[in-house]
Amino acid sequence: MEQPDGLNILVIGSGGREDTLAWKFAQSPRVKKVFVAPGNDGMTRRPKVETVPLTDIDELIKFVKHKKITVTVVGPEGPLAAGVVDAFRAAGLNIFGPTQAAAQLESSKDFAKNFMVRHGIPTAPYKTFSDAQLAHDYVNEKGTPIVIKADGLAAGKGVVVAMTPKEAHDAIDMMLVHNKMGKAGTRVVIEDYIDGEEASIIVMVDKNRHVLPYAPSQDNKRLLDGDKGPNTGGTGANSPVRLITAELQARIMNEVVVPTINGMAEEGCPYTGFLYVGLIIDRYGKIWVLEFNCRSGDPETQVIMIRLQSDLVELMEHAFAGTLDQAEAKWDPRTAVGVVLMAEGYPNDPRKGDEISGLSEDTEDCVFFFAGVAQADGGRLKTAGGRVGCVAALGEGIRQAQHRAYARAMKIRWSGMHMRSDIGDRDMRQAR
Repeated sequence: MEQPDGLNILVIGSGGREDTLAWKFAQSPRVKKVFVAPGNDGMTRRPKVETVPLTDIDELIKFVKHKKITVTVVGPEGPLAAGVVDAFRAAGLNIFGPTQAAAQLESSKDFAKNFMVRHGIPTAPYKTFSDAQLAHDYVNEKGTPIVIKADGLAAGKGVVVAMTPKEAHDAIDMMLVHNKMGKAGTRVVIEDYIDGEEASIIVMVDKNRHVLPYAPSQDNKRLLDGDKGPNTGGTGANSPVRLITAELQARIMNEVVVPTINGMAEEGCPYTGFLYVGLIIDRYGKIWVLEFNCRSGDPETQVIMIRLQSDLVELMEHAFAGTLDQAEAKWDPRTAVGVVLMAEGYPNDPRKGDEISGLSEDTEDCVFFFAGVAQADGGRLKTAGGRVGCVAALGEGIRQAQHRAYARAMKIRWSGMHMRSDIGDRDMRQAR
């Protein structure tokens, strides 16, 4: 695997998760260059990181061969659903991610729900609809609160937790009648609302079904403080999570992760790559699976990677060799808090083009990960997406991590910038 002058790595994607993975790969003394395709203009400020304006799968394969890239990691869901892993493997190239068939765990909520029922994996009762009237009738029968999900990929914005009948019916009409979600919303999954605490479990899976769990994390989906407002792609995260004890994590592995990996193999879709499990733990300690993502989470990746002390290259080598059972992920014992900085109008209609100021230098304990940014005049950056970036900070406990993250975040400015002020508060409540 080693090149004489160091390894070249490729990360596919352009957001905060991809910037974080590139940042972590670049820390390895064995890495010569980390390419990110297509990347964003903030990433080019990092040592050993270079962006390349490529998204076409065939062009990516040519690039990988030309640059003698040894490891490719897929960040977002779109390329996975498009079959990038299948194409790379057919070309004899190392790529970390699930095949197009296996990625259905994320690309179709209906597929995932049916799969969980078949394999006895705990998930909320549900029904799937493509007819709006039948969906409305079902909501009238079940009542609220209830959860309406677009079946397909919707960039983290395809879920409506409807607390009132009007919210539920409006969500159905938005997806099935007005087609606001496009192809992703031509079918909807309507599931029972489960009350409890959310958590995220991310694992690496190799070709021999070996699983390496990452540190647990907890993200915040709602736009506003107190978990109010619409769902988003994620407004902040923390790691570790007091709720997820070693005993509970072992249960999650045994009741959810292992049955998922084994079930996919049994159905002829062996799973490799990152697997993200979004969970709710109810008041009785029962585990419920909210969703699968076939990739590392965002903004969970930011708080996990700032805590990871192991060389990510070495973990990837174990993944490609099928020896993740022999790998060990070492973690900084401190707490990480990540605060997402958002553009005005996010998530529905984010404003772009506002110049960003106050981007000070990163430290070992605090890093700004770039997401929706583009180059502006004079070497500055401007906003180019809804989630512009994430400040991730380490601290001795949740309070210190919060303080460091928010102190840095408050120095960053652009017109209309907003962020939640309570990231990490849920974790403190769990300690009471």
